[in-house]
Amino acid sequence: MLRFGKGHGRRRRVTIERMSHSRWQLASPGGLEASVLAYGATLQQVLAPDRSGTRANVALGFDDAADYEAHPGTYLGATVGRYANRIAGGRFTLDGREYRLPRNDRGNCLHGGPEGFDKCVWRYVRGDDASVSLAYVSPNGEMGFPGTLAVEVTYLVQGNDLRIDFRATTDAPTVVNLTNHTCWNLAGGGSARGHVLQLDAPGYTPLDDTGVPIGEVADVAGTPIDFRVPRPVGDTDLDDNVVLEPAEGLRRAATLSDPGSGRTLEVWTTQPCLQVWTGASLAPPFVPGSCVALETQHAPDSPNRQDFPDTTLRPGEVFTSTTVFRLRV
Repeated sequence: MLRFGKGHGRRRRVTIERMSHSRWQLASPGGLEASVLAYGATLQQVLAPDRSGTRANVALGFDDAADYEAHPGTYLGATVGRYANRIAGGRFTLDGREYRLPRNDRGNCLHGGPEGFDKCVWRYVRGDDASVSLAYVSPNGEMGFPGTLAVEVTYLVQGNDLRIDFRATTDAPTVVNLTNHTCWNLAGGGSARGHVLQLDAPGYTPLDDTGVPIGEVADVAGTPIDFRVPRPVGDTDLDDNVVLEPAEGLRRAATLSDPGSGRTLEVWTTQPCLQVWTGASLAPPFVPGSCVALETQHAPDSPNRQDFPDTTLRPGEVFTSTTVFRLRV
């Protein structure tokens, strides 16, 4: 059996206000351009050239913060937390105490609950032409999670790289799993079924019919999630967690390419896993199958799985993770 490698690692519904409309334009000379919103600390847009030099937006998103609030289940480009992915039954035990969370997906807690970090208005911390740092303080008990969690996310555009750094601290023991939920379409529109995907992942966590791991790490060989050799995404609807090759520091997790435009995306991360989602549940104005999301993170339901890398954060510790999206032709 395969095993994991080493990993690193007052909610009320937000009313759209002046601050939630804050938007930052990031650019690197001759490289990428990106837009980031305060609402959800969301990566709204990424402009990248194709083989002829024509730029197009390769990240699904809406025009403004009000549109994101009107489509709460899409998570397009959002910062997801306090715990990305699913926690089984909406409950976990930490230091002998059980915590109960909202069950907003087939009896499980998904992406931190129905009012997760993707629905917060994040505070500006610092920035320049190529970067912006945003912060949010999640109070003790928000969506049922213990501890006051201070989170900061930094977006940096550097040449053809888009780097995302997460940092978090807590005043009481809690669990943390943060990710960015950008939905990529390297053609700039239309179907993403013809995108070619390669995953640097020998293992995956088989799931039950509610999207929660059954507890083992299995070999991807012969499964629909075996993309060790590049091949088109095709018509298979994926929403699966793969386990990456063990490595210290940044390692490549995935390569996605669009033969038509010539654009290629490499995903590098310090996280131990990658959730691959091919957008089967996308709804208008988007079309099912029109994206591929590559979410770097820890495995689903890790707080309830002793054999999975630990997602506990304690006072005095600092959670950090880095993901680099590298776009080229």
